[in-house]
Amino acid sequence: MDRLKRKVDQYLVEWKNSDNKMPLIIKGARQIGKTNAIRNFGKNNYKTFIEINFAFMPEFKTIFEDGFLVDNIIKNITLKMPELELEDKTTLIFFDEMQECVSTATSLKAFREDGRYDVICSGSLMGINYKEIESNSVGNKEDYIMYSMDFEEFLWAKGYKEEQIEDLYKCMKDLKPLSTTQYNVMMSNFRDYMIVGGMPAIVKQFVTNRNFSGILKMQQQILIDYEEDITKYAGGLDKSKILNCYRKIPVFLGNDNKKFQISKIADGARNREYVGVVEWLSNAGIVNVSYAMEQANLPLKGNYNPDNYRLYFADTGLLIGSLDEEVQEDLRNNENMNTYKGALYENIVGDMLVKSGYDLYFYRDDSRKLEMDFMVRDRTSLIPIEVKSNDNATISLNNLIDSDKYKDIKYGIKLCNKNIGFNGKFYTFPYFLTFLLKRYLKSKA
Repeated sequence: MDRLKRKVDQYLVEWKNSDNKMPLIIKGARQIGKTNAIRNFGKNNYKTFIEINFAFMPEFKTIFEDGFLVDNIIKNITLKMPELELEDKTTLIFFDEMQECVSTATSLKAFREDGRYDVICSGSLMGINYKEIESNSVGNKEDYIMYSMDFEEFLWAKGYKEEQIEDLYKCMKDLKPLSTTQYNVMMSNFRDYMIVGGMPAIVKQFVTNRNFSGILKMQQQILIDYEEDITKYAGGLDKSKILNCYRKIPVFLGNDNKKFQISKIADGARNREYVGVVEWLSNAGIVNVSYAMEQANLPLKGNYNPDNYRLYFADTGLLIGSLDEEVQEDLRNNENMNTYKGALYENIVGDMLVKSGYDLYFYRDDSRKLEMDFMVRDRTSLIPIEVKSNDNATISLNNLIDSDKYKDIKYGIKLCNKNIGFNGKFYTFPYFLTFLLKRYLKSKA
């Protein structure tokens, strides 16, 4: 296997062929495959591909010292790379690790106005440099948010074809139960994805070796690398506070209400001392934040409490890696994992929703004993999504749908280890179809 097929591949081709394209910034966490995807695209679609990594090639930080005219920048690049032959409209310049050289962002306006060379930037975009890059390049760039591999990309890596995935969607759209073979095979693939996660290097090793050997060690190393990045890029924020939050995520996910509480991170910890910490982890692509809705009605945005939230790992494989080897073994054997079983299914559903383009919201009303794991919407209604780690009663889901109090809720969705179905009030889908949910809801509108 030379490389893994990614959804960004098609996006990059469309960007290249678009009219009036602007310089592109590929955003996302470390080690999700940004550099590999851009490099593959550049080498296969341009006569000349220039890759400048400001972390590994710090001497190139001086290419902007003579100002931001494109001719001056190109002259300085070719002084350092005299073998280059640049032609208009056939050259792609790739600035990697741009957070190490914020002047790169300032140059994007000049490259956009000049128009002779295509430019793509990437990097960790963490902390204060993230804000500098945003302010220095506003209006002169296009953004693409990239994530670790979603379940569909994982299926591609395992050799599944588009028509096989289309068969899954057709069953979903027609509310036709999957065949026993379809269901069992896809549920097995889903459990593999839950353990492995979507980090490309880990997926590639898993698919190549066809076993889980070495996976946990790789996940744990990425977690350590992220801690080092926090220490390196946290800027003006207190690095120890970010690390405290980051390390405590599994603890709160193991609690009944899963609410992330600053006061329980450390003795004497207060919310005001942790301002910006969660936003930093979210901007870095390390966590997905789910906010509590104030009321179970539309709109979603503007109807949530910014101080009441849950934190999920942006890749469920890393949640597994943060636990222990016994959890992996339990998951492989589909055994009861006590408090973490529900957390794992919630984490992966949240991850799949984010990768589909949703923001995360949940709802909890203790006075009415109501709790809903996620809330999304279609064109006209609010849709509660309940994630069940077992097939017990869906009391909250039924109450939200039946009550006259929640006028924006017309139907719900239950995600669990059961086949496709509809009981007149809510749709039941197996977990692994979550990646098709947004497409399905659009088709219903």
